[in-house]
Amino acid sequence: MGRARGKQAGGDGVVEERVDGGVARLVADRDRGRGWTLLIDDAPQSHVDLDDPAYLSFEYQRRFGHVVDLVAPPGKPLQAVHLGGGAFTLARYVAATRPRSTQQVVERDAALVSLVRRELPLDPKARIRVRSVDAREGLAKVPDGWAGLVLADVFSGARTPAHLTSAEFLDDVRRALAPGGVYAANLADGPPLTHLRGQIATAAARFAELALIADPAVLRGKRFGNAVLVASDAPLPIAELTRRAASDPHPGRVQHGRELVDFTGGAAPVTDTTAVASPAPPASVFQ
Repeated sequence: MGRARGKQAGGDGVVEERVDGGVARLVADRDRGRGWTLLIDDAPQSHVDLDDPAYLSFEYQRRFGHVVDLVAPPGKPLQAVHLGGGAFTLARYVAATRPRSTQQVVERDAALVSLVRRELPLDPKARIRVRSVDAREGLAKVPDGWAGLVLADVFSGARTPAHLTSAEFLDDVRRALAPGGVYAANLADGPPLTHLRGQIATAAARFAELALIADPAVLRGKRFGNAVLVASDAPLPIAELTRRAASDPHPGRVQHGRELVDFTGGAAPVTDTTAVASPAPPASVFQ
């Protein structure tokens, strides 16, 4: 499929192009003058407002935003690693809310990176470096103890690749994190939540402190959805995370401590030899 442009960035229409991961479409947000939604094979991936990069539309991205806001004092620059780029929504958010931050984005899909850079250009003053390599390969190049924050939001065909779900992967996350640094990951699962329980058990085997932010219906196994896992060796701001999640347009619940351990139901940590990709979402999720 060739490029089919229905508009320039900021107008009305659609930009469509084949990328490595499928067919990418940038669709105008008619309620926000320079807002765009990125879809890959019709699965929504990211939303960006070029006029207001601090605006987060997607539910799970708002939860990532809460983590970004609370990981350090307001406005303090961060050294952040983003595994998975999409439309660089969270990197733009960090740059807008924490000026002078230094960020590395690892996005394997080089064609997607090219499309987003062209149609939704990054602020040239933002210190954002983009590497078009596999997430685990890119993570391995991050210096020891460099990152105050590592955010993982990697999907291939709407599934998280198996090699990004293991304890060995988290060992490299820990290596890249500075003391007291925070790791947050976007996890997707549905009933019976086998993948989610395994991911929590895996993180619990590597980090001292955990929290999970999700829609209560997802936590009860009533529907497929996203959950944001937050992990650190330092105490997490549970009270403020709970307050912010509860006040979102789609209120979320925060689980932590014994409640979160119990939620795993005795699931075993995932290793490189046992890892599988996250489950594919039902078609109804995107309808």
